[in-house]
Amino acid sequence: MTDQLRLMAVHAHPDDESSKGAATMAKYVSEGVDVLVVTCTGGERGSILNPKLQGDKYVEEHIHEVRKKEMDEAREILGVEQEWLGFVDSGLPEGDPLPPLPEGCFALEDVDKAAGELVRKIRAFRPQVITTYDENGGYPHPDHIMTHRISMVAFEGAVDTEKYPEQEFGPAFRPQKLYYNQGFNRPRTEALHNAMLERGLESPYADWLKRWDEFERTERTLTTHVPCADFYEIRDKALIAHATQIDPDGGWFRVPMDVQKKVWPTEEYELAKSLVATALPEDDLFAGIRDNA
Repeated sequence: MTDQLRLMAVHAHPDDESSKGAATMAKYVSEGVDVLVVTCTGGERGSILNPKLQGDKYVEEHIHEVRKKEMDEAREILGVEQEWLGFVDSGLPEGDPLPPLPEGCFALEDVDKAAGELVRKIRAFRPQVITTYDENGGYPHPDHIMTHRISMVAFEGAVDTEKYPEQEFGPAFRPQKLYYNQGFNRPRTEALHNAMLERGLESPYADWLKRWDEFERTERTLTTHVPCADFYEIRDKALIAHATQIDPDGGWFRVPMDVQKKVWPTEEYELAKSLVATALPEDDLFAGIRDNA
């Protein structure tokens, strides 16, 4: 096992793994890398975003079971392993002022205690590389922010046997690198937007770019561009498997595949922690690790 490369992707809800870094994961699976998705919640409070399924009484009453089946299908498509962390979806609070988060939800858990559950997964799987969200969650959903917080604690805690004793959490292990998913970045959005206009096509990103500054999103440092265009079809198929969340006729799929592959053939990450020497920019999450595996 010391020669085996392993990647762990930590996500908040089922469907996040298919919209953030899915082509990267499929690429590494094709190369023989072991990939494990850890899903923090069951997505129980997620809205039904696909208009074709809105009003479906069975889906509304069995959303947890439905989303679990969707996750199973997406996992098979991507070729990854997947495990649940077991926390309850916090939902996305709306209104002014925002309502309080529901009691017992993931975002209200004790950070160190919740991170301990992720430490168990890290010590059992022993990934050299972990991907997660930045401190803003990628977008400010409370579960995404909480996913960031427990990932940072668990990255360090996986080797901390005083805080997380081996008798309870398993033998200590030190991951080597931690990345933030940054696939929704401005350079990519602008490139695809301009490519659509140049071809006389309507861009799905016009409103996004107009409102970008309203979102007050800080521009991130894109340290790592993973070439994975050959796996965009697998990415999209996995995303469509999350039928409650994704309309196959919606904006996610309005940029023709040949345009995507030609204009932006990579997925982006921000290197947040590294215990190995690496030269930036990178084109491989295992840069600095692969030669020493």
